[in-house]
Amino acid sequence: MSVSRRVFLGVAASAWAARAEGFAPQLVVFSKHLPDLNYEELGKTAKELGFDGVDLTVRPKGHVLPERAAEDLPRAVDTLRKHGLSVPMITTEITSATDPAANPILRTAASLGIPFFKPGYWKYTTGPVEARVKEVGADVRRLAMLAAEHRIAMGLHNHSGAYVGEAVWDTWEMIRDLDPRWTGFYYDPGHAAIEGGLGGHDVSMRLALPRLKMVAVKDFIWRKEAGGWKSVWCPMGEGAVDWKTALGTLKEANYGGPISVHAEYQTKDMAGSLRKDLAFLRTALGAA
Repeated sequence: MSVSRRVFLGVAASAWAARAEGFAPQLVVFSKHLPDLNYEELGKTAKELGFDGVDLTVRPKGHVLPERAAEDLPRAVDTLRKHGLSVPMITTEITSATDPAANPILRTAASLGIPFFKPGYWKYTTGPVEARVKEVGADVRRLAMLAAEHRIAMGLHNHSGAYVGEAVWDTWEMIRDLDPRWTGFYYDPGHAAIEGGLGGHDVSMRLALPRLKMVAVKDFIWRKEAGGWKSVWCPMGEGAVDWKTALGTLKEANYGGPISVHAEYQTKDMAGSLRKDLAFLRTALGAA
């Protein structure tokens, strides 16, 4: 038996075992990493790479432009589904319910049966942290109302680097009183490990778990440069993220939502890098 066939059968067995146990997350590719492909090419490539679906960008310079969501999002989703792919989530830059694009995007996505969306980001200012969290919380609350109106769930991403919500407990303060059906977390173990150090990433994940909507995966290393230590993205399994703990926690919870694969590192072969990261993820999920 060839090595490639042996690996394939091993991964397939792990996937079937996971489904039998009720642990069957959807492994999707973040379409940001394939920006030059049209909908047909995106569907063909994602399918050939072995993904279950696509995390589709609906934002400026994305695969679907916000102002054309009503026209182009159905066309994109229909094309991807014809390739046997799901579209369980979209990534947007919406940060305000008054954004002219917010209603059309969410209405169209919900009408297509897309269950989740990621909003944009809010930065911390130089003022008091608590005041800024309350200010952003007001925006989140209004977006949550819009999400509930259209029956599509919002997942807030814990992005490192002075973004509100980089600390999951800040997001928790903003959403704890909101309807958990429509507002929750888009949890990222990579960003959590950057901000959480030795154990904070595990604590933050357990805090997010009851309201977990989506998961993003990426890996990083610490590198010392002239200006000090810097986090640098790298292929999955080659960095500092504790995948055994993170994926084990997801398995214990029988998480069945999307896991979006992000290849944020420099590479000359993006398709090959995505294939490699997906293979690592499937193996790690099987061993979780």
